[in-house]
Amino acid sequence: MKVAILAGGKGTRLSEETTIRPKPMVEIGGEPILHHIMRYYAAHGFSEFVIATGYLGEQIVDHFCSRGEVVDGPAGAVRVVGCDDEAWIIDLVDTGTETNTGGRIKRLAPYLSDATFMLTWGDGLADVDLAALTAFHRQHGGHATVTAVHPPARFGRLSLDQERVTAFAEKTVDPDEWINGAFFVLEPAVFGYIEGDSTLWEGAPLEELSRDGQLLAYRHEGFWQCMDTLHEKEMLNKIWSRGDAPWLVKGNH
Repeated sequence: MKVAILAGGKGTRLSEETTIRPKPMVEIGGEPILHHIMRYYAAHGFSEFVIATGYLGEQIVDHFCSRGEVVDGPAGAVRVVGCDDEAWIIDLVDTGTETNTGGRIKRLAPYLSDATFMLTWGDGLADVDLAALTAFHRQHGGHATVTAVHPPARFGRLSLDQERVTAFAEKTVDPDEWINGAFFVLEPAVFGYIEGDSTLWEGAPLEELSRDGQLLAYRHEGFWQCMDTLHEKEMLNKIWSRGDAPWLVKGNH
């Protein structure tokens, strides 16, 4: 099963870094977050990647070309075999600088072999059980499975009785609240839900898949963290520096 990774956005909320590099190339523990994501998938047996580039995409292409062997691949893609000591097959596809998330996914269709594929973003880390996720998707038979995660707790919660605070809970996670954590498993049928380059994947396609009863949620209670801000980047680096990063698979670093 191939893994599609969207790595073409501008990352404007992390502008301290992304004025000079695409967000997937921002480093955690001294290497791009994109590498961490790919290593996690590869450790679970998924080592064929189709990466959608866009904003400053030449940096991603140059990075992999300098670390692996460029070979003949499908038209419209740069194929790199290997990356350092990794046994990866990587197809790098320029999906444009202004293309929206749904449009990037649809542009990858020719490179995904008309088969079930995985999809994630190039800026998020987790310890999702990928084997269980895949089994869940196959068991339920829908067009799309999304990994549902709890939103990271950001603020303390106040319980109020008029002007008096009756209870304070610091940064609690609501166990009943779920958000899109990416880490999708998808069938080729999803391409029919995407109109074109301007389509936002998180808009009409997911809404229509839900209405059609074709969108399933795999609940993940473990670690999940996106890297949208400088604070989140620093937090991920601190987790990595402790040596027990949840997304680190033993023997895979």
